[in-house]
Amino acid sequence: MMKFSKMKKRNNTARLSIACLCILFAAGMLAGCSSGSGEFQKSSYTADGTQVKEIQIQVRDREIEVALSQDQQISLEYAESEKEGYSISVSQDNVLTMAAKNDKNWTDYFGGKADAANRKILLRIPSGLLSSLTLSTTNGDLLLPALEVTGSLSLSANNGDIRFEKLGVGNALDLKAKNGDIRGTVAGSYEEFSISCESKKGESNLPSKKDGAPKALTVANNNGDITIEFAG
Repeated sequence: MMKFSKMKKRNNTARLSIACLCILFAAGMLAGCSSGSGEFQKSSYTADGTQVKEIQIQVRDREIEVALSQDQQISLEYAESEKEGYSISVSQDNVLTMAAKNDKNWTDYFGGKADAANRKILLRIPSGLLSSLTLSTTNGDLLLPALEVTGSLSLSANNGDIRFEKLGVGNALDLKAKNGDIRGTVAGSYEEFSISCESKKGESNLPSKKDGAPKALTVANNNGDITIEFAG
C-alpha cells in the first residue's frame, strides 16, 4: 500500500513538472510574438484636394480623426510597421482610397495590439470640395469636425463611437455603429431630411421612419445610443 502511494506521488510530481515546462514554453512563445510586428514609424501622404472627388477609407483596429485642412490639400498621417501598413492611391476617377494591409503570421496576433498612438489615422480635408466621403473602421472611434460634402457621407464603426460636429451633405448621410454611440449635429433643418432609423439595445431621439424630404438620413445602431440634433 505504501509502495502504491509513493508511485502515485511520483506520477503526480512528473505531471506537475511537465505542466510547468509547457507553461514556460508557451510564455516564451508569446513573449517572442509580442515583438514580432516590429517598430512603428510615422508616415504621411498628401494629395491635391482639387483633384480628388471622393475619399474611401476602410481599416481595422484604428481610430480615424478628421480635421479641416488649412489649404486645398488632403493629407493623411499614420504609423506603419513591417507587419502593418496601408495601401493608398488615387484612381483615374479621382477617388482616393486607403485600405489596411498586413504581413502577419498567426503567431503575430498574440501579445496585444500596437500602442494607441500608432493606431490612429489623422485625415485633413478641405470642406466643401469633396462629393463623397466614406470612413469605416473597427475597434476605434470616428471623430469629425464641422464640414461639408457636396454629395454623400457614410460613416461606419464596429466597437467604437461615431462623434461629429455640424455635418453638411448634399443628398445623403449614412451612419452605422455597433457597440458604440452615435452622436452629433447635422447641418440643416429636421424638415430637410427623410429619416430611416434602426436602434437595438439603445436609446434614440430619432423617429424610426420619416418620409417626404429631399435629403436622406439613414442611421443604424446595435448596442449603443443615437443622439442627433439638427442645426438649420
